Amino acid sequence: MARGSSKARRKAPRRWLWRAGALAGLTGLAFLAWFWWDMRAWRPDETVFPEQGAVIASNAAATRFATLKALGAAFAYLELPDESGPPDPGFAARLAAAREAGLKVGVIHVFDPCRPADAQSAFFTRMVPRDSGWLPPAIALTRLADGCAQPVSDAAVESELVTFINQIETHAGKPVILKLGRTFQERHRSAQALERDLWLMRDRAQPDYAGRPWLLWSANASLVSEAAEEPIEWAVVQK
Repeated sequence: MARGSSKARRKAPRRWLWRAGALAGLTGLAFLAWFWWDMRAWRPDETVFPEQGAVIASNAAATRFATLKALGAAFAYLELPDESGPPDPGFAARLAAAREAGLKVGVIHVFDPCRPADAQSAFFTRMVPRDSGWLPPAIALTRLADGCAQPVSDAAVESELVTFINQIETHAGKPVILKLGRTFQERHRSAQALERDLWLMRDRAQPDYAGRPWLLWSANASLVSEAAEEPIEWAVVQK
């Protein structure tokens, strides 16, 4: 009997450990479910960040810009289509609709490290007319050169980026904003190499991966709202 009792005592802690692990797992799943649901409609406090707006992806479904404005958006940044991807016949219409709704409007170009700066800037100037009323153009630095068909060195990427920035600023007549992804920053240290305003990205928590202050923050990558059938990216401006 004593021997059986000893075995039971040894098994008891294992059962408790298993139960504790299962409870911790369920708690984690519940938190993730709550976080996902809460993030669907979460936006930063307007008393802290009074200037807020949206990012409209290329080839996005119909966006109701007047509804965006009613939700509290002061601006809209529209992504340029990828020149090597499918055409986006709705881009010009979205620009016009955003302006008609009374939003300040800017354009985002997703920098392609596999393509030369001249080709990218030529596409930008074709798509975006000179207009002093635009917000500063943003350059999204989110792609690495690892997947290029022909190898491209980090030094070449950085050189082409500087050329591209200069070309876009000449066309726009104002400095660009760098929409800097974490992985691009880790590879190229662009926040330290380039003295431009930064636009960083991180859901819910303020980002700090650039090592210096940011101007814009994409605080929710998938905001669900009445303004569009699909989730949109929501951004705020630092005071």
